Amino acid sequence: MPSLKLPWLDDDSAFPPIHLALTQPPGLLAAGADLSIARLYAAYTQGIFPWFQQEQPILWWSPNPRMVLKCSEFHPSHSLRKRLRQIATQQQANHFEVIVKVDTALRQVLHNCAMRAIDAETSDTWITPEMQDAYMAWHQAGHVHSIETWMQGELVGGLYGVSLGRMFYGESMFSFATDASKIALAHLVLFLQRQGVEWIDCQMQTGHLERLGARPVPRDIFIEHVRITSKMPDIHWQTGWIDHLGVLHA
Repeated sequence: MPSLKLPWLDDDSAFPPIHLALTQPPGLLAAGADLSIARLYAAYTQGIFPWFQQEQPILWWSPNPRMVLKCSEFHPSHSLRKRLRQIATQQQANHFEVIVKVDTALRQVLHNCAMRAIDAETSDTWITPEMQDAYMAWHQAGHVHSIETWMQGELVGGLYGVSLGRMFYGESMFSFATDASKIALAHLVLFLQRQGVEWIDCQMQTGHLERLGARPVPRDIFIEHVRITSKMPDIHWQTGWIDHLGVLHA
């Protein structure tokens, strides 16, 4: 890692002001501290997230602009829309060859996302064992959730993220079958819309997310949205499955 003049955080240090984030690499704000629930909560409610490789200290980021998927602007492809209609028709006939579950296999989702995120050059992943343990602990506190696509009883895709108030922060996705992660995302969007959640944070800009309707938002606007929505009452989550209307069943 190059030598950078970054603020170093102790476990009880506050984050520096967001506007001090570096432009190169874009959005790098600070290093150090820990991945405690209190630290993660402070980070996310200020528009900050951790992202680092195994050989690095914990690095904290707040890029400008911020990639956001507004639920009302989710744009599935023609083939995905057709697949979702097939799933809906099968559900109505009580046939569940494909089902989207919630919080039944978070540890496995974390592992699969970590494998997907392995860097080809370093063989490292940013979803480190330390990161996985931290998000499992935050799940036990009620704020990290997995959305899982199961086909014929096998976990074939999904995503995980953080839910605070009326804000959802997407972390990572994986897929072992065509459109499996997108099917999970589509059901998540429907569920969040029913719960009054308007935005999904996607963190970094990618062409994959852009094709689904995600757009860059100026950081100041993003942080103001987070400031308001993260203070709202938490939405209701439970272990179960999401139907084609976005209803979460136990």
